[in-house]
Amino acid sequence: MGGSELADAIASFRAGKPVLVFDSDFRERETDLLWPATAATPEVMRQLRKDCGGLLFLAIGHDVGELFDLPYLQDLHTNPTLVSEHPVLDVLISDDLQYDTRSAFTLSLNHRETFTGITDTDRALTTRRFGELAVELMQTQATREDAIGALGTEFRTPGHIPLCRESPGGLATRQGHTELAVAIARLSGNVACTIGAEMLQPDGDGALPFEEAVKYGQERGIPIISGADLLAAMDKQ
Repeated sequence: MGGSELADAIASFRAGKPVLVFDSDFRERETDLLWPATAATPEVMRQLRKDCGGLLFLAIGHDVGELFDLPYLQDLHTNPTLVSEHPVLDVLISDDLQYDTRSAFTLSLNHRETFTGITDTDRALTTRRFGELAVELMQTQATREDAIGALGTEFRTPGHIPLCRESPGGLATRQGHTELAVAIARLSGNVACTIGAEMLQPDGDGALPFEEAVKYGQERGIPIISGADLLAAMDKQ
């Protein structure tokens, strides 16, 4: 992949359209289908649900995580006070991840105007409003206290949109799906909130082969880029 594919992907994402991002042959060998969170509609959620098969996740930038004070679940699960009250957290500790040393998961959310939160309409509302709220608060330079209050006014946890928070330093420190999804948002000038899902084989027993992901993109006019493309582009920023 080269510069023209990356330029096409950035232009597509800037216009609120999807891109495909393949992480690497040396990591999970997975391709994600991604949209800007602010472009989420029931139709977008339906395509992610039907065409991907993997977990539907909302990747957020470290700056967004800081704004809302969203903790990494791994930190909560190793908090001494919580572990003493709930010893099961200690035995379930994430110390043997096969693809990384740290999980990006933070809280899961539902918008307060959703019903169960799981329908395409509900998940689109949760996703879109989270991205819009982040934009609104950043534009007004809201304090963390005000941002937390605004988040609580509109959202509750647990919910049906799991959030994954970018590692401090982004791709310079971790080349995971979260950081890749955030990178395309930053390059396109969008808020660092990206909705996506991993593409699996039809039987669900493995990642969709890269060649099949390329074919999927070509049939639908969706540009595909690699993690290496994004890492090189972010290095130039």
